[in-house]
Amino acid sequence: MGIVDVVSEYCSLPRTRRHIKKRKQFQTVEMKVRIDCEGCERKVKKALDDMKGVSSVEVLAKQNKVTVTGYVDAAKVIRRVAYKTGKRVEPWPYVPYEMVAHPYAPGAYDKRAPAGYVRNVIGDPSAAPLARASSTETRYTAAFSDENPNACSVM
Repeated sequence: MGIVDVVSEYCSLPRTRRHIKKRKQFQTVEMKVRIDCEGCERKVKKALDDMKGVSSVEVLAKQNKVTVTGYVDAAKVIRRVAYKTGKRVEPWPYVPYEMVAHPYAPGAYDKRAPAGYVRNVIGDPSAAPLARASSTETRYTAAFSDENPNACSVM
């Protein structure tokens, strides 16, 4: 590489901002993909192995979970898996059980979730509304409570 090449490289800068590409950050993309057999697992891995920027692909067939790490865009990874495999793909919707304050609230509990996981409702408190007792219900439950010394002993 000569001096002329170096100088021409510095002089040929893009004139507008749209030509400047933003670098992708290293990230982990977790997806939920239905995996029935080893063939499905192989198909998902094959769809992602030759993708530019992918460092590793981990497929957990029992949990229907695919984890991709690398310099990739999450939306592009999801679109590619859906296109190449023909399967329905969605971002991983579950979080570990311990991270949710009320894991059995209507919005959080999901019987299809893998063991130890519940729906991700951390960022959206309206997704898991807790049932609040009315004043009448509170009075009736307090009447039969063990902590109330004047409670009815029928129970």
